[in-house]
Amino acid sequence: MDASQLAQVEALCETLYTGSTTAKSDSGGPISRQDAQVRLLSLQSSADYIPQCQYILDHSTSHYARLVASNSLTELITTHWNNFTVPQRIDIRNYVLGYLANQGPGLQDFVVISLIKLVCRITKLGWFDDPTHRELTDDVTKFLQATIDHCILGLKILNQLVDELNIPTTGRTLTQHRKTSVSFRDVCLFKVFQLGLTTLKQLQSRAISAEPKQEAILGEQALSLTVRCLNFDFIGTNPDESTEDVGTIQAPTAWRTFLQDGGTLELLFDFYANTEPPRSSKAMEAIILLCSIRRSLFPSDKDRAIFLGRVMSGIRELLSKQTGLQHQDNYHQFCRLLGRLKANYQLSELVKAEGYLEWLDLAASFTIQSIQNWQYSTNSIHYLLALWGRLVSAVPYVRPETGAQGHVQALEKQVLGVVEAYIESMLGSVETVLRSDGALDDPLDDDGSLKEQLDRLPNICRFQYAPVATMIIAKFDPLLTQYQELMRHVGSGSTESAPPDVAQRLAIVEGQLTWLTYMVGTIVGGHSWSGAQMGDGEEAIDASLSRRALQLAQGVDYRLTSSNGAGRSDPKLELAILFYFQNFRRVYMFMWDQVSGSGTVGTSVVSMMASKLDSTPSTKQKVYQRMFEHLGMGDHTAVANLIVTKIGNNLKYWPEEQEIVAKTLELLLDMAGGYSSSKLLLTLETVRFLARHHTEDHFPFLSNPQNSRHRTTFHAILARLLLSPSGEEKLGLTLEQFVDPILNTMGHLESFSPTDLRNEAARRPLIGVFRDLRGIAASLHNRRTYGMLFDVMQPQHMPLFSRVADAWWDQPDVIISLLRFMQEFCHNKANRVNFDQSSPNGILLFRATSDVVCAFGRRILASPVPTDTTDIYKRRYKGIGLALNVLNSALGGNYVCFGVFALYNDPALDNALDVSLKLALNIPLDDVIAYPKLSKSFYGLIELLFRNHKATVLSMETGVFMQLMTAVHEGLQTSDATISSLCANTIDHLATFFFENASRDKPEMRNLNKHLAAQPNLFSSLTATLFNLLLFGAPQNFWAVMRPMLSLMLASESSFTAYKDHLMSTQSPENQALLNDAFSKLVHDVNRSLDSANRDRFTQRLTAFRVASRAFLTL
Repeated sequence: MDASQLAQVEALCETLYTGSTTAKSDSGGPISRQDAQVRLLSLQSSADYIPQCQYILDHSTSHYARLVASNSLTELITTHWNNFTVPQRIDIRNYVLGYLANQGPGLQDFVVISLIKLVCRITKLGWFDDPTHRELTDDVTKFLQATIDHCILGLKILNQLVDELNIPTTGRTLTQHRKTSVSFRDVCLFKVFQLGLTTLKQLQSRAISAEPKQEAILGEQALSLTVRCLNFDFIGTNPDESTEDVGTIQAPTAWRTFLQDGGTLELLFDFYANTEPPRSSKAMEAIILLCSIRRSLFPSDKDRAIFLGRVMSGIRELLSKQTGLQHQDNYHQFCRLLGRLKANYQLSELVKAEGYLEWLDLAASFTIQSIQNWQYSTNSIHYLLALWGRLVSAVPYVRPETGAQGHVQALEKQVLGVVEAYIESMLGSVETVLRSDGALDDPLDDDGSLKEQLDRLPNICRFQYAPVATMIIAKFDPLLTQYQELMRHVGSGSTESAPPDVAQRLAIVEGQLTWLTYMVGTIVGGHSWSGAQMGDGEEAIDASLSRRALQLAQGVDYRLTSSNGAGRSDPKLELAILFYFQNFRRVYMFMWDQVSGSGTVGTSVVSMMASKLDSTPSTKQKVYQRMFEHLGMGDHTAVANLIVTKIGNNLKYWPEEQEIVAKTLELLLDMAGGYSSSKLLLTLETVRFLARHHTEDHFPFLSNPQNSRHRTTFHAILARLLLSPSGEEKLGLTLEQFVDPILNTMGHLESFSPTDLRNEAARRPLIGVFRDLRGIAASLHNRRTYGMLFDVMQPQHMPLFSRVADAWWDQPDVIISLLRFMQEFCHNKANRVNFDQSSPNGILLFRATSDVVCAFGRRILASPVPTDTTDIYKRRYKGIGLALNVLNSALGGNYVCFGVFALYNDPALDNALDVSLKLALNIPLDDVIAYPKLSKSFYGLIELLFRNHKATVLSMETGVFMQLMTAVHEGLQTSDATISSLCANTIDHLATFFFENASRDKPEMRNLNKHLAAQPNLFSSLTATLFNLLLFGAPQNFWAVMRPMLSLMLASESSFTAYKDHLMSTQSPENQALLNDAFSKLVHDVNRSLDSANRDRFTQRLTAFRVASRAFLTL
């Protein structure tokens, strides 16, 4: 590289990162950012570019050019690691370290970080090559002892080093990663941790004289290093990194002195108290990690108790002085610390700690204060609730006389205070939000935080259930009374039509009732059926709370129905009622069949119990019975009827509220999915009404185009109930009667001429029919039920499908509804499409499928490809992908004897295959790869064709056949394991066929030989690609590519030999000997057969070959 080339690289970098037009193309015009990126990426294409990257670093003054050079070096060294000798690797490492030492302080941060990443990557990859790599920590110590800028650089290197050794690198196996990681842990990590703490001590004692800005950076880097060291995956068990909750820190025993030392904890508390975020929040994060250290690290329980005492003392001091808690970051981390404390320490240890009662009092005050200031702490409250939940859960396991005197009573008192504050604050938030005119976010709108808080409430509230329930009822009853008065005032009109003051008051009351309903729902849902907690009277309190929630639901429903949908409450209140129903259903609707026997709707629980066998009712049954007796709203059948009536009215009167419709159907689906609750539903008059009147006239949500997905769910639920054991008998309805409204619509549509069928008036009925049928078909899980629907559809209604495909092919909403139904209807799940041996139904079903696919395919093939590619997937590719899926389901369903079609000159199969192949090949390969759903349909079809329809594939023209093989070749190399697996299976089918039929004179073999004669390097290119993927590809794909290797080697041994010779020629003499040995072991004792045992043996050899070869192969 010379100065002019350097200037060109710098201009390209400026274009890429700033958008400037300084870089010019060969024609003199400006270069786009995309072109600049493509040209600069060429620096990463070969190890030969390493000198050019070094030249850029040494001579360029552009920070962007240096960044590109550094990133390219990292990529080249990672990819071509085996190309370098050990001395060369050390030279590159020393060069970069020297560059950082000389140039680092003057470089931009992003360049420094990139160079540091390069050093750390070299260190990781070469960890076992030479002791020099393991001495990086010692080299960095020289940085720490030089200038302040170098000290900052040194800490950045150590931070990146810990990250690099802790996080797996793409392309390396987990075994390699853990081996290096464990060695780093044993050799260097403790020293790195000590360096971080030493820097903090020097900053604390002012031993480092630096400017305030530098001091802040040093502190932040040293604290980050401490956190990273403590967060290291010491034993390879770190949980999901996306979660904030810390697991137990498995620090090595050698760290005991530092971790147990009170000075370490004191140092971190001191940094927290005397610095600003982000340093203070990092210090708190380090304290959280220290509190999470494994129990066995401490020599004795006494040492652990002393450590806990220090932690609690520090927390007490922070709480009493409110140190740093005005900062959001500090506050959040401190809440995490409180939540974490009980997770790692048992309550029996906490109560013995000095000052426990004071700590408890301060923690309660802090929690109450945080809840009262909910505007600033919404995302942190759940950590505090987690603390109280864990404390109360542990009370049964601690003797009252253990530790501080009266600790149980103190906890009871504080918990009541916390719960009372939570109830008061959340109810108060409604009016605050309303009066803020949109300035404040409503906590009810934050689904994530709301769920976190509600998940933690049951444990806390049930600890003092009676007084907590009294609190809730004291709030609920007056609000319910006010709400009833307001509803009488408003009458049958809507809330919006009420006077402003009434409307505002109604909004506040509804908001507060929403909170209380959520609380009641989550508390009732927290009922435990375990033996330890049953029979203590909690079911009576559940009943008392549930009565209020059910009365509210009745009131809301009465207003809704009496005003014919005009008097609707706040949608949030409706969602809260549905939340309550879900929890009540889960806890109290699973035992209906156990206590009801064969009782009818009007039978009381007692008489149901008496009609059971003479056995004494179990404790669960007694609790269940008492619950409904205390509820005072009828037996479980009456309550279930109330819930289902509410479900029906929601579907009737909330057609445009998608969330309410979705949650309502989710509740109905869960009830229909439960063994006991589904039996209960079949006895209800409301469910009978739903099953007999599932039309738009009765349920307007079905007519809303936005609810088209919900139509499918609705009909799937009803069909599931109808087709359950004795469902038709209980509902007094057969499947034929159930689908009658749909068939009537279809009959009406079938009478249309082609022109009328395409009329806009037919659009919505068609979409509705296909959505409804798809839902019903999705609930058919066995041969009997599938046959019932098939008999209804065939032969009268099947022809409509192909007519619609022909008329509406260019309208995505109609054609996609049709194709999705066809895909479901053709799908042989659970072997449901299983007709009698003498039945022609399988063939008739395939004919209908073929007609639909051909009608749609021919129309779309005849239309020009749109020049405007905006939204091309929705307008064109989505329909094609679904059409291919429909055919894939039919071809792979094993319910059609495809040989019959040729035997009786039926063109259905040939037409379907012809159209589907044209559809597939009509799409540019780049677009196939770009859209994952489309590519799965495309490659699924090709795999099926090569598996079951080789004659059709091999009889194609050579150009078309090679187009398919090119697509398979490309798909084999994608990162999607499903697609590469389909392509590998396709190759396996082809190679197996060639190997097993090479000596036979068959039309298929003659056609295949013709293709191979025109493209003699087909097998050799596939062999080379498969071996390259095995040896150099991503580890997640190598299992997929191994299957066709044996069949391909046996089909074309010359291709294997050619690849072996080529690979050997690219390696050094030492590597050639190793590679030759690896190949010899690979083929040793492998027979010329494709039986399962031979395949399995060869697969094992391939795995060993891959591991052995990757250790020394160079690219």
